[in-house]
Amino acid sequence: MIIIDTHIWIWWTHDINRLNNVQLEAINANETNIIGVSAISCWEIAKLLEYGKIELSCPIEEWFQKALSYPGVKLIPLTPEITIESTRLPDGFHKDPSDQLIVATARVFGCPLVTSDHKILAYKHVNTIG
Repeated sequence: MIIIDTHIWIWWTHDINRLNNVQLEAINANETNIIGVSAISCWEIAKLLEYGKIELSCPIEEWFQKALSYPGVKLIPLTPEITIESTRLPDGFHKDPSDQLIVATARVFGCPLVTSDHKILAYKHVNTIG
């Protein structure tokens, strides 16, 4: 199992050429297992679209339906355990609540997080693939 960061999910489903070989290999290797997407990623994508920071190739409802049906994708709900973990990340992880929840999800599930986010890649308390 892996967890994919919001931008990785967008790139995988919308612009696969933005993924590097390591990220693509991790995703391909887990298509028959679980590729976890945090529920907060749905909110992040909706907000990015609302603010005009991204464009999707179809209406957002259709995009979510397609993106959630990719091989191996499983939507990971925000559980009390994940939300609590997000408030207890060691060594002062940065203040972005979405990143906190995504990192906490990977920590709770004990699996790698696929990301290109430099702040997350530099954080030593989560296993990353970048």
